[in-house]
Amino acid sequence: MTFAATILTLVTLQRLSELVIARRNTERLLAHGAIEVGAKHYPLMVSMHSAWLITLWVLGRDQDVNLSLLAIFVLLQGVRVWTLATLGSRWTTRIIVLPGEPLITSGPYRYVSHPNYAVVTGEIAVLPLALHLPGVAIVFTVLNAAMLAIRIRAESHALSAAGRLSRANT
Repeated sequence: MTFAATILTLVTLQRLSELVIARRNTERLLAHGAIEVGAKHYPLMVSMHSAWLITLWVLGRDQDVNLSLLAIFVLLQGVRVWTLATLGSRWTTRIIVLPGEPLITSGPYRYVSHPNYAVVTGEIAVLPLALHLPGVAIVFTVLNAAMLAIRIRAESHALSAAGRLSRANT
């Protein structure tokens, strides 16, 4: 197995484990009266992220790895873990609003409104670049920007409609 394939295996396992955690958190939040919004775009978002990972497997599994860019990707994982730990059981891959819960302002949320979106934006660009796939980085960065425009608008609208600034996902 190449170094690139090892990296892709680890990223794939990470994403799959995050989906398990997200599903568990979503079910718990909904059971406690939370409301999901923006569900129509969710399958498109999952498809885009799946296509990104599949494309990396097809085109990048045998590529040399740029260690400097890989180091940036690893740093992004640290911010991802920090974000997920800050949200705890409120983290999910869906937009879930839990009425009555305050906005989370600790952890990376002290510095950035949507730290997980910032991390994902970086990951989508940096990992393909680390695998010498600039075209993949460009295409999926553009697709992700379009997705985030839809997603952040839906999330902001849901939080405004709830009459307070509260976040169960970002």
